[in-house]
Amino acid sequence: MVGELLVAAGMLVVITVAPGPDMAVVTRKVVSGGRGHGLRTAAGIIVGLFMWGLLTAAGLSALLAASPTAFTVVTYAGAAYLVYLGIRALRDSRRTVGEDVEAPPARGGNPWVIGFVTDALNPKIAVFYITLLPTLAPSALPTQWGMALLVAAHLVLTALWLGGYVLVLDAAKHFFARPTVRRWMDRIMGSVLVVFGLRVAVNSP
Repeated sequence: MVGELLVAAGMLVVITVAPGPDMAVVTRKVVSGGRGHGLRTAAGIIVGLFMWGLLTAAGLSALLAASPTAFTVVTYAGAAYLVYLGIRALRDSRRTVGEDVEAPPARGGNPWVIGFVTDALNPKIAVFYITLLPTLAPSALPTQWGMALLVAAHLVLTALWLGGYVLVLDAAKHFFARPTVRRWMDRIMGSVLVVFGLRVAVNSP
């Protein structure tokens, strides 16, 4: 069982730290709003993961994955949301006009809601929980208990990773507060979000 848990933990770590929309929206919120916004965005992401964990335990996410129409609707909704966030970041990048002019605070919406919706509209999480987590669950435990353990581990790892990431970015807040840096970070993160959104749409079944 210990060996199975180590393999599962390693896989969860790789999946958690892999760059994706979650890190992009957290980066955007820390740069534009500071540590508080970043932590609230991370909290929304964690609640979104918890929601997918509950749906998986209830069997509802399996129904989503088994229904091509429902899966496609969620996929395109998630893709559209990421593109929307990216375009908004690109638009906000034009509000910073010069090195010696303080950048106005970006209007980005509620950080918690943005984090939650980003994860809630990510059908890849449902597929991950359905296809991969069952294979990682310890054989010595009942399936539901094993899945619950892995979902809890994923939530803890995500909280530690995103929380630490927010603190590292916030430590460099004087650098990111520079108008030129803010402008280019908005452009980079906006472009990344648009690319993620387009990739999700193109890879939709």
